[in-house]
Amino acid sequence: MRKTFLGTLTDLFYPRRCPVCDRAVRPFGSLICETCAEKLLYIKPPFCMKCGKELNDDTEEYCGDCKRSRHLFDSGRALFVYKSAADSIYRFKYKGRQEYGAYYASMAVEHLGTWMAGCRPDALIPVPIHASKKRVRGYNQAEVLAKEIGQMMNIPVKEDLIIRVRRTAPMKDLPLAERQNNLKRAFKICRNDVKLDTVIIIDDIYTTGSTIDAMSGELRKAGVKKIYFMALAIGNGI
Repeated sequence: MRKTFLGTLTDLFYPRRCPVCDRAVRPFGSLICETCAEKLLYIKPPFCMKCGKELNDDTEEYCGDCKRSRHLFDSGRALFVYKSAADSIYRFKYKGRQEYGAYYASMAVEHLGTWMAGCRPDALIPVPIHASKKRVRGYNQAEVLAKEIGQMMNIPVKEDLIIRVRRTAPMKDLPLAERQNNLKRAFKICRNDVKLDTVIIIDDIYTTGSTIDAMSGELRKAGVKKIYFMALAIGNGI
């Protein structure tokens, strides 16, 4: 009750912003404006059985990216069509809009909760950002999202299991080969006693899978057997 009361007071003095229009949410107390909710498009079947991208042909099982690439993770799912959520995620990532995480997580649980529970994860692992970026930004958006989902689904979050030891270039402007080179030796496991059998990696955007693969390689070396991912949004690939 105390937490709810404090949250209400915070919303009164610092109104929660809508993840779509970025104005104060209407009606008060909601996580998104009623008129904005329909503007975020959700991934619908048919989708790639490996990475979760939407497919145009329901006779296909895998997207073009996954047919060409050998991924190190088992499979993954995404929540939103990237184009519909790009501006929202940009503000969540770079403009301090951590409050969006509550809405994103609630929708992830609503739409993907059954799938996540079916993975039987021992933990959620947010994709880490380099310490220098976190100092500037003040937070890691994947960690914010993972903690919201973990709390709702009662799944532990291990944000200190794997760290980013190289400050890599932004991935969005790099071709596939350079993305893979960019991430070589970018991640490092911080513990010698990783006692996890199954994990779900949490990220904001999935495009080609280079980041998830790089993390998966390190997690496999540490003994993790099943690796899945959940992303807020997914692009069209290359």
